Amino acid sequence: MKTDQHQKSVIIIGAGMAGLAAGCYARMNGYRTRLFELHDKPGGLCTAWKRGGYTFDGCIHWLVGSSPALGFHRIWRELGAVRHRRFIEHEYYTVIESGDGRALTVYTNADRLAAHLAELSPADKPLADELGAAIKKFTRMNMSFEKPSLWRSLGAGVAMMSLAPLLSQYASITIEELGRRFQDPFLRDAIGNFFGYPDFPAHALLLMLAYMHAKSAGFPEGGSLEFIRAIERRLLALGGEITYRVRVKKIIVENDTARGVELENGEKHYADHVISAADGHATIFDLLDGRYASAEVRGYYDTLPVFRPVIQVSLGVNRDLSGTPSSVVWPLSSPVEIAGERRSAMGFRHFCYDPTMAPAGKSSLEVLFYSDYDYWKQLKNSGDAAYQAEKKKILETVLSELEKRLPGIKDRVEVSDVSTPLTYERYTGNWQGSMEGWRVNKATLRFMMNGMDSTLPGLKNFHMIGQWVKPGGGLPPAALSGREVAAALCRKDRRKFTTTTAD
Repeated sequence: MKTDQHQKSVIIIGAGMAGLAAGCYARMNGYRTRLFELHDKPGGLCTAWKRGGYTFDGCIHWLVGSSPALGFHRIWRELGAVRHRRFIEHEYYTVIESGDGRALTVYTNADRLAAHLAELSPADKPLADELGAAIKKFTRMNMSFEKPSLWRSLGAGVAMMSLAPLLSQYASITIEELGRRFQDPFLRDAIGNFFGYPDFPAHALLLMLAYMHAKSAGFPEGGSLEFIRAIERRLLALGGEITYRVRVKKIIVENDTARGVELENGEKHYADHVISAADGHATIFDLLDGRYASAEVRGYYDTLPVFRPVIQVSLGVNRDLSGTPSSVVWPLSSPVEIAGERRSAMGFRHFCYDPTMAPAGKSSLEVLFYSDYDYWKQLKNSGDAAYQAEKKKILETVLSELEKRLPGIKDRVEVSDVSTPLTYERYTGNWQGSMEGWRVNKATLRFMMNGMDSTLPGLKNFHMIGQWVKPGGGLPPAALSGREVAAALCRKDRRKFTTTTAD
């Protein structure tokens, strides 16, 4: 870590992934760093919670860069997140069942997946082979953050250029359009609705499977909170400070220059730079009163699609589910209503592959549904009784459907928890309770690739980071935005940006 008798200071709003990453990299480069977080723990959306000995995870299912096979692994090393940590690389991502008894196992090995698709539908073998080959080619899309030699730079450039036609081919069609290329009706529907967003670019699915094929998209043992706690420890070891249970009320601005923050309790804190890793909408329109929101920035929030928030039903079950698929989706015998929407399928994920998530012989299980923020907001406005009654109804419906799938499980549930979009909003301040910010589709793909500017027009010494700046969702873009903002501060202050690894 650099030292400087005239250290410049940085205030960071929010101790989620982006805020913690920015704090770590700022400290590596000699900035006095203090984070303010409204929750009592780090992580923001990267979190988990305990109930009766069970851990319910609200974030990571798979993580890009879990092994050195991808260059992004270095960022996790720099942030101290992978030291002494075991990653669980899955044999398959999920199992999707049909109404006629067939099942698509989405294997993480591209060759095995292609063979399985061809077995399910011999007529679709040419397409299955094409997708398997494309997945393996996409493993060459390797991001690296170490300064490369000239020859390595040229080699990386040639590799990326060779992938450009393939990327263009699959980025130009939606996942629904990819699904329609299958002759088999079941595969057509299973692939076309894979993410729950028919307009999602098809290349996103292939990239995910490429990371998994490369064995660099595993699950960190201990789950999301333990993963983020390691980054918190890294920040503190570097000399950064975190203040929890405080809400930032305003960003202090003087002469169009960010000077610090005012807390809800009236305290004012000043720094040379202010970085907001908080919710983008709240930052622009509340903390800054919308004064620096250009027409372009306002247009983002008025027109761009946002990932739908989720309902998460979490269950602690006194039963070992390791003999069942860890992730499965199946059609219901008859549709059910969840939060005002008709649902014809349901799925669950259990964490028996990680022994830290539940007591021995027991299982932590979750069921997720996309939902509508306005539905829950209106329900809450009707009174807490109506809100709680809906949560209870959802829990009963889920238990009833699980009982059909896993007879006897209803009586083995020891702990239950239902979180809604308002839960996410309450704990993280995220706009509309969204977990991943802007959503990628064909119309917004160019914006998603470039992202938002981390600065606001007319405001000096201020940056925004996180998922609203790095669209597409997920932890890697958030961590990367924290790294990039620290590098930007160094450029502004004419310092050489340097990093170290925790090991």
